[in-house]
Amino acid sequence: MRIQQLRYLEKIATTGSINEAAKQLFISQPSLSQAMKELEKEYQVQLFYRHKTGITLTDTGREFINYSRSVLDQVNLLNEHFGQGTVRKRIFSVSAQHYAFVVNAFVELVKEIGGDTYQFTLRETETANVLNDVQTLKSELGVIYLNKFNQTVLSRLIADKDLSFVPLFEARPHVFVGRDNPLTHKQELTLDDLRDYPYLSYEQGDTSSFYFAEEILSTLPHKKHIRISDRATIFNLMVGLNGYTISSGIISSELNDEKIVAIPLKVDDAMTLGYLRHKKIELSATAQRYLTLLKQHIQGYGFDVFNNN
Repeated sequence: MRIQQLRYLEKIATTGSINEAAKQLFISQPSLSQAMKELEKEYQVQLFYRHKTGITLTDTGREFINYSRSVLDQVNLLNEHFGQGTVRKRIFSVSAQHYAFVVNAFVELVKEIGGDTYQFTLRETETANVLNDVQTLKSELGVIYLNKFNQTVLSRLIADKDLSFVPLFEARPHVFVGRDNPLTHKQELTLDDLRDYPYLSYEQGDTSSFYFAEEILSTLPHKKHIRISDRATIFNLMVGLNGYTISSGIISSELNDEKIVAIPLKVDDAMTLGYLRHKKIELSATAQRYLTLLKQHIQGYGFDVFNNN
């Protein structure tokens, strides 16, 4: 079977005539007839009823052409994307938990190499989705954190999905609160300081295990607890309700986070933030450049980046 034969079949079905199809295809009628006979012989099917007034598809022919159209659609997509003279879009996707430095680096990447045509994707999503996105190649990179509580469980999942976790830096836990929150008068906070304030956390969908939480100390009970799905809302609730969450301590004034303050939390714990990649896939030049920008932004916030080379 040749792609050309499928195009011939499509034209015959559209015109209902071998002669008319041959004219529109600029080939001889015998050549077109022979191409169709060879296609029928290869698949041992009858595609047409041949009448004096023209040609109609058999039931098998109608089923066959549905499949052949799908093949032609895919061929057309390949030609559009990889055809000679085609300007190819830069394509890149990263999935992550909700971190400002991930967005900062993404913005820089688009500005630097996006050009006139590109297709980039940034997914701030649930922890399980980050792992699944990288496993299924929906994203080339994923950014999450590990600590002494979730490391055993998540490391096993990461290995099962044929992924690698590459550490980037270690952060001490910080409490994020609105700038007008009474807690901002303290240089350091304890868990007792937080007791009467609404605790804000990112929801994790169907995978609601504590091990998938984006916030450390997720097993602790809270008198007031609100789950949120996006970063803009969590910041609004920090301001509007004097709520708080626990994260890495990185706040970006470039991303309109000027109303939020990060205060160190006095606990014996740390977060190792890093990126996920698929073990069997080489990173693209775009992904490698993104990682370079990511590390630069992390260093810009005063953190030491691990040397993984």
